[in-house]
Amino acid sequence: MSQSPPDIDRLQALDDDAWARVESQFAGRLYAYVARRIPDQQAREDVLQDIFLGAVRGISGFDRVYSMEQYLFGICRNRTIDYLRRRRDSTLSTGLAEEDDLDPLQQMAVDPSTPGSIVGKRDLQARTRALLVHVLREWVQETWSVGEFKRLMVIEALFLGGWRNRDTWQHMGLSGERAVAGIKFRALARMRSLAGQQADDRKLLAVLSEEEGSVGGAEVLNVADEWAASNASCPARHWLARHLNGSLDEGPRSFVEFHLEQMECPWCLANLDDLQQERVAPQSLIERVHASTMDFLRSRTLPKGSS
Repeated sequence: MSQSPPDIDRLQALDDDAWARVESQFAGRLYAYVARRIPDQQAREDVLQDIFLGAVRGISGFDRVYSMEQYLFGICRNRTIDYLRRRRDSTLSTGLAEEDDLDPLQQMAVDPSTPGSIVGKRDLQARTRALLVHVLREWVQETWSVGEFKRLMVIEALFLGGWRNRDTWQHMGLSGERAVAGIKFRALARMRSLAGQQADDRKLLAVLSEEEGSVGGAEVLNVADEWAASNASCPARHWLARHLNGSLDEGPRSFVEFHLEQMECPWCLANLDDLQQERVAPQSLIERVHASTMDFLRSRTLPKGSS
């Protein structure tokens, strides 16, 4: 049974019931993401509590171009990296760890040059980013609806996976690098067309006209960054449920398997864990998270001088 999306207005009004619903709906998948990366049980619980407190503190600035799940997973990823960075700094101070011992997320946590591209470029104008995210989602939905799953996998490999044309055509069984370049060219052309139907935004159209989908370097809007930040190609949770019960047709199944196994999408893998009841958040933890959130909400909503 699908759940209705959270009511952002009620969340911004610090409504207790609205936040309780968000905790119930998302705690499992957020915990599953953290549990894949943090082995210590107490640390997992601390991080999960911190995620929801961070969400409450930041909800007034919620950017509605993204979903609540994207908002929460962005905070989740940042809090997880913060923990790994602190642990890494502590380990380095004792001289016990080598760089090769770290998993990729830990390496990202200790690399000061790594950009926070998952949460998008903070300095972009909101309307430009919103338009690009809308275009990416619309292109994915359009491509899915016509059953062009090979095309979708190629573009996801390039933008989300950062694959080279050579690696992509060999993996996908295409005729060569020109075939990959042709798929990319046509995809960007269609995105430009979709953008042109929505708004006259020269900056966005310039970005989409670039071969690599970016302009002016890392400081400027980038298609690959926004693809990742918006989870543009992530299948909806009900598609993951159908993948688990084996009811997907060949086309959707091939894409979902590619997305999970080749792209190793952390958000979808966390959703899958939650659906399979793996790395389950203990009920006692959910109750503590709720109590912590409610304490914070009461501190924000009670009149001054109240106890």
